[in-house]
Amino acid sequence: MTGFCWLASYPKSGNTWFRLVAANLAAESGQPVDINNIPESGGIASGRGAFDTTLLVESGLLTHDEADTMRPMLYRGWAEPEDGTFENAMSLASDYVDPERQTRLVKTHDAWTVLPDGTPLMGGATASARAIIIVRDPRDVAASLANHLGVDIDEAIAFMADGNSTFAGGVKGQSSQLRQRLLRWGDFYRSWLDQDDILVHLVRYEDMQADPVAAIGEALAFAGRTTSLDALARAVDNASFERLRTQEDDGVFREAPPGRRFFRQGRSGGWRDELTADQVASIEASQIDMMDRLGYIRIAQDAPPEHKE
Repeated sequence: MTGFCWLASYPKSGNTWFRLVAANLAAESGQPVDINNIPESGGIASGRGAFDTTLLVESGLLTHDEADTMRPMLYRGWAEPEDGTFENAMSLASDYVDPERQTRLVKTHDAWTVLPDGTPLMGGATASARAIIIVRDPRDVAASLANHLGVDIDEAIAFMADGNSTFAGGVKGQSSQLRQRLLRWGDFYRSWLDQDDILVHLVRYEDMQADPVAAIGEALAFAGRTTSLDALARAVDNASFERLRTQEDDGVFREAPPGRRFFRQGRSGGWRDELTADQVASIEASQIDMMDRLGYIRIAQDAPPEHKE
């Protein structure tokens, strides 16, 4: 299988870790890939560089809505199998150029939405027919997102509960990325899981941590990438949290927010030490439907029933 596969997630859910495992898997040296030297420069579907290069349109001259109307054409262009016109632009958005021309992975934080004419923003099946969806416990996402955005945890929780939340959606200045509609945390995942245009494979961050070779290997197989267990185990080791954090300590990771860590804790369940009871209750109340659907046990479910006299 060639072409590309979406690697979709709400921010701070393990997308970058997955990409770094994939990059280490594709590396020929066997040594850990430099976190600032993955063979790509954009790494995300919303990168302006890939948009401008592929469509020969300066995205900075467009409104957010105008750019959105052109994005399906952008992604369908990347799916052209024989025409090399899009090859260089595609390399700006995918995480590595595979010498065996296997399926590329393209990161996105966009929810699955449709334009006013009914066209999927991501281009539908004529762009990519598959997507790996990475999900993480929203209680852990909240603390990590707060650090990433430079806000307090209450603000991050409110952001996750806001159906109008976006990345790069401001009107002042210009981000290096196009606007990404995130929606509410639960609605982000509902949008991808409930659409019927393309196939999806869901992988939980917690499962990637518990057995990364099995969880990531299954996801890569879904995407059409072939590898050996030994090679994948080496890639996982080369992209271990300890190695990634050491690299970040030795320099500046370009995806990190200014003055703050990107690889912060890299563990599951840290919310129990970082969130107050009220913050946990707020997340669970606003995200109850999707937490239940995805198997994230809420405190209310954990707690023993009250005994009334």
